[in-house]
Amino acid sequence: MNPSSAPHPLFSNHKVVVLLASFCCLLWGSAYPAIKNGYALFAIAPDDIAAKMVFAGYRFAFAGLLLLVMAALGKREVFNLNWPRLRQVTTLGLTQTSIQYAFFYIGLANTTGVKGSIMNATGTFFSVLMAHFIYHNDRLSRNKVLGCLIGFAGVMVVNFNRELLDFHFTLLGEGFVVIAAFVLSAGTIYGKKISQTMDSVVLTGYQLAIGGVALVVVGYALGGSLTGFTLQSSALLLYLVLLSSAAFALWTILLKYNRVGLVTVFNFLVPVFGAVLSAIFLGETILEWKNVVALALVCSGIWLVTKQRD
Repeated sequence: MNPSSAPHPLFSNHKVVVLLASFCCLLWGSAYPAIKNGYALFAIAPDDIAAKMVFAGYRFAFAGLLLLVMAALGKREVFNLNWPRLRQVTTLGLTQTSIQYAFFYIGLANTTGVKGSIMNATGTFFSVLMAHFIYHNDRLSRNKVLGCLIGFAGVMVVNFNRELLDFHFTLLGEGFVVIAAFVLSAGTIYGKKISQTMDSVVLTGYQLAIGGVALVVVGYALGGSLTGFTLQSSALLLYLVLLSSAAFALWTILLKYNRVGLVTVFNFLVPVFGAVLSAIFLGETILEWKNVVALALVCSGIWLVTKQRD
């Protein structure tokens, strides 16, 4: 049997998938204003890519360690990795966390936040397309393609401003963000494969810890640092650690028991939640026309994709 077709009584339930995937995206959306505040609290300059890598590295490394501790306390098999399995989780951690974020931060430093957010949303297309060629029960269909296009339109609407009229494209800017999206999508497919024979929480823990440590090492090697630890900044970093551990663990579990296309389409919700939550914490108008329209488009696209049942 194809691993992606093995159901789970809870995590393959359609309503549970919708609720948990939406919750993960809500958590990731909340990271938008949290990371922005983190840059301010830790005095990280907008163009200081090395310091941003260190900041992200601490977040993911501690999130991974937290999951591994929880897995050990829950009597899960944490320390029985053989060399082939260790090689797999190391590859996943370095690609899906370290390399992906390195490309993303460099790309974002050479383009605008608006265009970066839109280019990053191309990852859903990559995931759906790769799943079509890998899993026999995850083929492309008219509804899936239409749903992805509508969801992507929602991402464009929530980021709509005059910058979208500038079609300037550079490899180090928009190109690197697209590469980051592709690397993340490839890592998602690879992680699903590993999760069929490994505990999802343990897998996520190792992936985040290894990838996070690599980001910290590279960040410091490039001259970055993380200073300014106070009660407020530490609490914010703790929140980012908790949301990362919860969201990534749940997402890995959902991908293990469901079709890639069914789960990854919810990623279109992340920038919408990010825009709304940023508006809340920045005191801006939440019910802007573009936020309402974007949410309607994204939800419509998700509905088109997820109404296809196995």
